[in-house]
Amino acid sequence: MSNLIVGIVDYGMGNHASVMHSLKSMGFKVRISADPQVLDNTNILILPGVGAFPSAMQALRDRGLVNYLQKQAEMERPMIGICLGMQLLTTASYEFEYTLGLDLIEGEIVPLTGSKWHIGWNEIKCSQQDSPLESSNHQAFYFNHSFTYQGADKYKIAIAQHNQAIAAVIRNGNIVGLQFHPEKSQDPGRELFKNLIMGLANAKKTFDRSCHG
Repeated sequence: MSNLIVGIVDYGMGNHASVMHSLKSMGFKVRISADPQVLDNTNILILPGVGAFPSAMQALRDRGLVNYLQKQAEMERPMIGICLGMQLLTTASYEFEYTLGLDLIEGEIVPLTGSKWHIGWNEIKCSQQDSPLESSNHQAFYFNHSFTYQGADKYKIAIAQHNQAIAAVIRNGNIVGLQFHPEKSQDPGRELFKNLIMGLANAKKTFDRSCHG
């Protein structure tokens, strides 16, 4: 049983139940909330998401979570965005209308080319060694999206191929975005999710000790 507490950011547009059940099955304690005081008492934040980028950003603004998440990122707080949650981490999106995002990972969300939708299982190829994703290299995960990340290669740490190269995982320090759904990706998803959470949480502890120890 892990002592880590995972906070799921509740802004009304996430598949919270499936993410929560997946995390609990791996031994993590879970808190689901839009209250910063509750989220502050967790080790890592998960930003899930199902729906459209503009309405998701509006929902975050309505709950006062945009500034909160940006400040948490400045404090090196580990954070994982899933699917739409990953896209919200970026600078902006062109879905329906140009909409500013959280701007935690520089880049934009644009329509897929050559295909209107990417849905189903797809293998990822990791571009960085010695990362929590290393054991998931060439494993298949479940995707369901019609927009994709466009940004600098330095932020892309795993790629999938579907008529074009798709950024499957993006990262900026302790902020990580997963374009696929680890909670729907059976055993490979559980392994990746657990390794990523543990890796980010341990990196944060090491950072804290070096800065304050």
